[in-house]
Amino acid sequence: MSYSEPVVAFICLGSNMGDTDTNLVNAITAIDSLDGVSVSKSSSIFRTEPQEKKDQSWFANQVVSVTCSEYVTAHDLLNNLLEIENTLGRVREERFGPRVIDLDVLLFGNEVIESEDLIVPHPRMTERAFVLVPLHEIAPQLQFPDGRGLTEVLSKLEYKVDADQIWQ
Repeated sequence: MSYSEPVVAFICLGSNMGDTDTNLVNAITAIDSLDGVSVSKSSSIFRTEPQEKKDQSWFANQVVSVTCSEYVTAHDLLNNLLEIENTLGRVREERFGPRVIDLDVLLFGNEVIESEDLIVPHPRMTERAFVLVPLHEIAPQLQFPDGRGLTEVLSKLEYKVDADQIWQ
């Protein structure tokens, strides 16, 4: 698929192994250096409790918006993010387990994609405060492809934010 103009995409970053803040910085630097991709906004870093697998360290989470040139597809972005994860030491041993870095494509413009390796919008993003709170910080007026507003979706979640910590 080709585009006549750049596309804004959102990526969620997470880390709970090693120097988590440095892992996020290194990932953002790598994303920003991708051909045809530039980081336009970064949220604050939030400390969040693990969701599915509770017996692990809290995560450092952040959301960035990126502008993708017209020749960069959602699958291109995904493949580049997987390569960055590998370069930064991500080992996939256990679903929802600890990780040096996790990079998820949340949204790619208004596209709705359901393929074997990529689902956009991210299938669990609207259930997760650790995604929606930082996303709201950088894009409060965001509308999802289904027409719902970010503020509306966030208002339906039960969570608590205290300084840079999110509980859900």
